[in-house]
Amino acid sequence: MDAIKNFDRRLLDHLGIADFMPPALAAWTPLVRDGLWFFLAGLSEARRLAIVQGQWQLPLDATPERRLTTLLGECPTLHKLGQVVARHPGLPEALKAELQTLESLPGVSDPAAIRVAILAELPTQARSTLAPVLGEEILAEGSVAAVLPFDFRADGVVGQGVFKVVKPGVAEKLAEELALLVPLAELLARRSGELGLASVDFSGILVHVGRLLQRELRLDVEQANMVAAAECYGDDPDVLIPRLLPGCGPRLTVMERVFGCKLPDAPLAPWQRRRLAQKAVSALVAKPFWSSAQRALFHGDPHGGNLLATDDGRLAIIDWSLVACLEKPQREAIVDAVLGGVLLDAARLGDALGRLTGLGRDDAHLMTAVDEGLAAMRRARFAGADWLVGLLDDLGRSAGLNPQQDLLLFRKAWLTIAGVIADLGAEDAADPVLVATGLAQWLGEWPARLLAQPDSRRFGTHLSNADLMRSWAGCWLWPLRYVGGLRAPLAEGT
Repeated sequence: MDAIKNFDRRLLDHLGIADFMPPALAAWTPLVRDGLWFFLAGLSEARRLAIVQGQWQLPLDATPERRLTTLLGECPTLHKLGQVVARHPGLPEALKAELQTLESLPGVSDPAAIRVAILAELPTQARSTLAPVLGEEILAEGSVAAVLPFDFRADGVVGQGVFKVVKPGVAEKLAEELALLVPLAELLARRSGELGLASVDFSGILVHVGRLLQRELRLDVEQANMVAAAECYGDDPDVLIPRLLPGCGPRLTVMERVFGCKLPDAPLAPWQRRRLAQKAVSALVAKPFWSSAQRALFHGDPHGGNLLATDDGRLAIIDWSLVACLEKPQREAIVDAVLGGVLLDAARLGDALGRLTGLGRDDAHLMTAVDEGLAAMRRARFAGADWLVGLLDDLGRSAGLNPQQDLLLFRKAWLTIAGVIADLGAEDAADPVLVATGLAQWLGEWPARLLAQPDSRRFGTHLSNADLMRSWAGCWLWPLRYVGGLRAPLAEGT
């Protein structure tokens, strides 16, 4: 008990929690152990005891990956971190499989306590309107909320819905954990330097996760996002956004129940899985990106647990607590950056990256990023979202940038959906779907372009007629830029 009270770090070694690290990342294992110990040692004694008891309840032969996910499930912050990286392509398969269970956990909270929390938040009028009969078991549980089914009767019709309620005590847990994030980031930065590891923006990552969790506590914000999403996808019969029901509030969402399975688990033929993957990219990324609206809404957390293949063959998108809202100028800059890469136009690419990051066009880090991005293009790299995300990541690390939160969420959403469609056997589908949708949008714009001002960017493709003429002229310069880029390194080496 003394070891638990003081949280002797030898407990971590004895339980083998940090042994999930693959051999290829062995150099990072000491840092992971130090970070876990620091975080857990900062929790209250009661929470540390609960965590250790959870480990003791596992089978003696439980794998390190299973022990890790059990630990993460006890801490909202670590739970969210696990969800963020669960489908990262570089992780070992055993670890990915365990982390993906965090996307939609079976109920581990006391169902009776969840029912009490629901009834405490449900307004009297909604109780009278719905006459809900609450289910006995929790359907799913996340880092912040739990979901319980119910039957209801409204206007003489029997229906099925779910209550999503903030779990009792989670706000207090989160406050305790958020207070540890800044000193934890400082520890990780210091220790990674001592260990000679690559530079990582630990502070930016942990602050971002903290903000995500604080957003998730506000279920009324999610409800507003669901209303906006329902309007966005209202003309798409293949996409389902759950309908809100009476009784919603800041800590309780009441909505229709969706029947289906996780998208990656859909029991479909390979060609059907690929079609479903293409639909996911089209709905979650291409549709909002190629919108002419001033603000475009993107689902900020499209992991496998939030994307369902419904029993009637539709794509259901649930859990709208996290969204990214990209302004039209940001989407215009993204298109300009990609065109700059395709045309090997250093000036255009540099200008677009500057608009996305706030760096001046003469910034040394930006100029290096432009050179490296164009060098990748000359090596036959496809100038799509994957290329641009990697370029922005490298630039952010080298220049020490703190990206805008919505851009960061968009990046996370892109990487997450890429992981999901890879699990569907369509890992190469994301960029082609995005480009094909953009081309279709461009073709449909031509009648309106005939009457538009030359510099008007009011179109969904985010390009004016002047931009198109500039791009056409750039095509003729492409061979010179290609050859010139190849000769420059040779000239520097002589």
